[in-house]
Amino acid sequence: MLNDDKEWHLPSDFLLEAETLLAKSVECLNHLNLIKNDRDAIDCMLATLLKLAEKTDALALRCTAEFSRQVHALLDHSHSYPDMNEQILGTLGDCFTLMAWQLELVDPVTGQLNLDDNEQATLIESLAVQIDPLHAPLSCQQSSFNVFSIAKRNA
Repeated sequence: MLNDDKEWHLPSDFLLEAETLLAKSVECLNHLNLIKNDRDAIDCMLATLLKLAEKTDALALRCTAEFSRQVHALLDHSHSYPDMNEQILGTLGDCFTLMAWQLELVDPVTGQLNLDDNEQATLIESLAVQIDPLHAPLSCQQSSFNVFSIAKRNA
């Protein structure tokens, strides 16, 4: 997705702050791999995702802001947290990896992100089905997902 703003400038401290927020999310994810369904770790992840969405939205990085909000909304699902099984945790890891790539690939001069949003949409749909298969959109339920690990693809 492209940022349509003509005059755009990436603040020098933004990438460091965004990377710190993502690292905190990954730390929460690692904690959840050790202690399943820990509410403090989930709350920390939710707060971090919202903060990342706010920061990226302020810079008109709509793709990453929307992605963060969508992941947050799926996890926050009416304040009844999902069972954080291995499949959900793996998909969350892939979401955080894609967010990191999005931030890394933003053109610091134009604010453009020259990536399509297919992988993002696939991850969101997959996460929706994994979290709540009964309430996921019908298109998600009928699709056969081939979600792959970004880390494995880059290896």
